[in-house]
Amino acid sequence: MRSQWKSRSRLVLTGIAVIASVGLLAGCTGSGGDSQNVVDQGTTTEENAAAGDTVTIGFSGPAADHGWLGAINSGALAAAESFPDVDLKVAEGTNDVNAQIAAVETFINDGVDAIVLLPSDGAALTEVAIKAMNAGIPVINVDREFSSPFAARSTILGDNYGMGVSAGTYICSQLEGNSNAIVGEIAGIDSLPLTQDRSAGFADALSDCGLKVGPRVAADFTVQGGEASTSQLLSANPKIDAIWNHDDDQGIGVLAAVTAAGRDEFIMVGGAGSRNAMESIQADDSVLKATVIYPSTQAADGIALARLIAQGKTAGDLITPSVPNRIVLDAPVVTKDNVASFIDLSFQS
Repeated sequence: MRSQWKSRSRLVLTGIAVIASVGLLAGCTGSGGDSQNVVDQGTTTEENAAAGDTVTIGFSGPAADHGWLGAINSGALAAAESFPDVDLKVAEGTNDVNAQIAAVETFINDGVDAIVLLPSDGAALTEVAIKAMNAGIPVINVDREFSSPFAARSTILGDNYGMGVSAGTYICSQLEGNSNAIVGEIAGIDSLPLTQDRSAGFADALSDCGLKVGPRVAADFTVQGGEASTSQLLSANPKIDAIWNHDDDQGIGVLAAVTAAGRDEFIMVGGAGSRNAMESIQADDSVLKATVIYPSTQAADGIALARLIAQGKTAGDLITPSVPNRIVLDAPVVTKDNVASFIDLSFQS
């Protein structure tokens, strides 16, 4: 089964279901200029949807110590359950690098057909991922990248830079004409590349409309950190026009600090797409007016993709019959106007 994944595989973009594959014809002109050949475009919609040979997929991720990671794990389980031909082996979630390496070693020894891996530390898990690949087991890397291109058959990522761009673009649209607007930022953990990417995208988007980041603090993706950092930012700045908070989990603390300070003169944009954030946006009952999606369906995407790769199938809506080795998901802005379209994909903080 594993020998097939190298030659015939393509992208799955949904979290729990496979997007329908479209059979396309590509013509090529022969030397006479009038002959055409039908090019094999891979598996059809019906072939992808139909149950195939059962494949065993190993899944490992960090400990679900906040809402987004909890949704990552539950999404992977739901995706596997939606496919009658997938046998999912789940390692216990852990932030211990050595424990996660051991889990992947077990998958290799068990001879699974594919591995979906959200590493606690991408660089630290690279070597064992390469070992799996060398054993003929395709690895789907989720969210946190390995440090070698040889460690994964395909990588599925949220768009951290794009999150910042989306947040900044929305704030620009809301502050149009206010060239002196004060825009604050409540980041996550500054040492993480994902935080740096989000901040870079935010600064670039604001710059494009003539604004810049003003007061800025970093939290730690926790409720307590969000509340403490926001209290600090608000006490130091009596006037603010807009704030972007990178993470809806820490956003619970952010909003608690805003309420405690009695501040409501600004608009706020969140990040990630939690259920409580979307419900607040829907109710229009706070300064929070929008949030930017960072998909918690990435591991579910990985399960669906691993199934196709392990079964030697292809995925729909691409002409080239192959699986992209890098998939970056969208970072849309959710507002009161479109929240109904996104709330079912939200996660509990």
